[in-house]
Amino acid sequence: MAGGVHLNNTQTKKCTSLPPYVNSNGWLQDENALTASLPVLELHMFAIFLISHGCHFILKRYGIHILVSQILAGVIVGTTGLGHQSDYTRIFLTIDSKQILGTLAGLGYQLFGFINGIKMDLALVRKTGKMAIYSGILSMVIPGVLGGLTERMVSKYWNLERLDKLSLILVMLVQSMTPFPVICSFIGDLKLTNSELGRLGLSSVLTSEMLTQVFALVAFFIGIAYKQRAQAAIKCVVISVAFLVIVLYVVRPAMFWVIKQTPKGRPVKDVYTDIIIFGALASGALFHYIGLNVFLGSLVFGLAVPAGPPLASAVVEKIECVVTGVLVPLFMAMCTMEADLLKIDFNDYILKCTAIVVFVVILAKFGAYLVPLLYFKLPKQDALALAFLTSTKGIVELGSFTYMKELGILTEGMFAFLVITVLLSATISSIAVNWVYDPSRKYAGYQNRNIMHSKELRILTCIYRPDNTTSIINFIKSLCPTVQSPFSVSVLHLIKISGRASPMYISHQMQKKTVSLHSISGNVILSFKHFQQNYGEAVSVNVFTAISPPKLMHEDICTLALDEIACFLVLPFHKKWLVDGSIESEDPTLRTLNCCVLERAPCSVGILIDRGNQVKSIFRDSSRGPSLLAAVIFFGGNDDREALVLAKRMSQNTNSNITIARFIPSAEEPEINRDSMLDSQALSYIMQDYIENETVDYIEERVGDGLETSKTIRSMLDKYDLFIVGRRKDVQTPQTAGLDDMNEYPELGVIGGLLASMDTAEKYSVLVVKQQVAL
Repeated sequence: MAGGVHLNNTQTKKCTSLPPYVNSNGWLQDENALTASLPVLELHMFAIFLISHGCHFILKRYGIHILVSQILAGVIVGTTGLGHQSDYTRIFLTIDSKQILGTLAGLGYQLFGFINGIKMDLALVRKTGKMAIYSGILSMVIPGVLGGLTERMVSKYWNLERLDKLSLILVMLVQSMTPFPVICSFIGDLKLTNSELGRLGLSSVLTSEMLTQVFALVAFFIGIAYKQRAQAAIKCVVISVAFLVIVLYVVRPAMFWVIKQTPKGRPVKDVYTDIIIFGALASGALFHYIGLNVFLGSLVFGLAVPAGPPLASAVVEKIECVVTGVLVPLFMAMCTMEADLLKIDFNDYILKCTAIVVFVVILAKFGAYLVPLLYFKLPKQDALALAFLTSTKGIVELGSFTYMKELGILTEGMFAFLVITVLLSATISSIAVNWVYDPSRKYAGYQNRNIMHSKELRILTCIYRPDNTTSIINFIKSLCPTVQSPFSVSVLHLIKISGRASPMYISHQMQKKTVSLHSISGNVILSFKHFQQNYGEAVSVNVFTAISPPKLMHEDICTLALDEIACFLVLPFHKKWLVDGSIESEDPTLRTLNCCVLERAPCSVGILIDRGNQVKSIFRDSSRGPSLLAAVIFFGGNDDREALVLAKRMSQNTNSNITIARFIPSAEEPEINRDSMLDSQALSYIMQDYIENETVDYIEERVGDGLETSKTIRSMLDKYDLFIVGRRKDVQTPQTAGLDDMNEYPELGVIGGLLASMDTAEKYSVLVVKQQVAL
């Protein structure tokens, strides 16, 4: 038995006045004041904002996304709620009032697509790992396949007509999508954008977004071919392809030209941002002309804007507040106002079939995303959180269902049911993610981002004070960059924000090559620019400036470490010493900052302590011996092995000499276990240099306790320029027994704290290494 036909063939006549009655003389003078369009629009907006924010005030305590409150506002002020009151319907649900509100809502939907197109960094797709690619593809393909099989089964069982089959196919395609704007909004609302979990989610969603757009275009072309003719669909395809070519080869190069014309540290001119916004509106109008959704046109145009500052951030800041704060809530409410939940009747076979297909697709999507994550050994809690996130529904699906209803593809009951599925999906996903996800693991790492496992050395270094620059550059020089073994360096100059100014993040790349001496980071930029010129292609340097409150600086550091895929993060120590060994300055704020980064960093970390020699440059006169004398204090463990790999890199320079000083307990033979075997393997690896070119020396020191260790290390201070030690926090060994009680700097570990706090006039530097803790 077939379901009902979905064509809106019923015609009704309603009268409207032209020109429209916009303003009134007020309720006291005009009894027909509420027939004027402006007061009605204002009351509509007031009711929507009041109800949505009122609901969100209650629901946000349970972690529920604001989208749920916006949907509830539309249901209350729409047909299901107040729409059953005749007086309310006569005033607020007239054709004129709905057209005016719908125009504003449609504009908001279009600009929302444009903003999310800007935020989509397609470069992430190239950096995406296998886990994100597999989960992104499977979360689209598996639901589509199972949903298609289910549609065929229910269509055959209930003997559905062709139009009913078409509606089920389109619903299945929309439910199979994983729209980037929806997931990005949820991840941003949960403040996970800068986390490893959020990056993994966005990477996989970007992969599936490519398939989503194909599905969306197919769905729209099917709708156009059904509503009009096949020739109209072909015309749409040709115009769409031409538009993509223009955006790719004309608009995007123009965007880069705008960036190059913008001086560093200066805002983009308003005329450029205004032209870009106009282009987004024109793109939406073009897609509307050919019968496609305006959202797609604006989204594609937004993709042409290079992600990040200065251009993308300037455009987003200009319109995001109005779009997300005013226009998008109106769109969400306008869509759900048309849904009459009382029309949901499961005695209707087409509605019953829709429910079955939707249920199968949602379950398949959840499982298809979850299984690859568990296969790649992602923690179960994080895998569940991502599966719930990517299975949620939002504004894009709601907009698609509304468009399909306008085309007459969906019945009133189907549309109302699909609105309920969006509402329940957003609610359940919000609660589930907040329940299973631990926000304290925001920067938890799922991949090995350390020196030991990285094929390419990618360093992020921070500059707290101008005097950090020399020691940092000399340390990087000691790593011996060559054309055969190059590496990249990202430099983050951190500046404390003053007053109540807004935080600022500046990238000193892609813009004009001239560097202003008056720039807040001018000296840092010039120093590293000169360093890069000396090494040519052996080193690539990118410089950034972050101006923010000290309590948030660790967020800037960890976020940039994720962005640049850094494997080693170098932080200056919070103390500065004079030539005579006395302390010149000490900043407790920087110490707190370093501690925060050590606990949260998504890669290995090194704290560089400069006790007066500024990590002697390898470009000294080497006629009297090696220009850099470095010692690795080795006890064993992950951190010490990471320090060994770093020393291996230094040993490639023939003007340096590396001494491996292994401290062994004298009272007993070392225990043979997995850790000791890994230690021996790491030592054998670096000792190859001793056999081949004699740049590495190896000594063993047998010590009974921490006191003997301290005396031995003190005797080495005048022999070396640089000491490299593992952090080894909270690791108890006989060689360090008794040193914990005297440690002034627990964040450096026992040996690092000992070297930093020794009362001596000797000049040396210390690098305390902590290996990344991967999940």
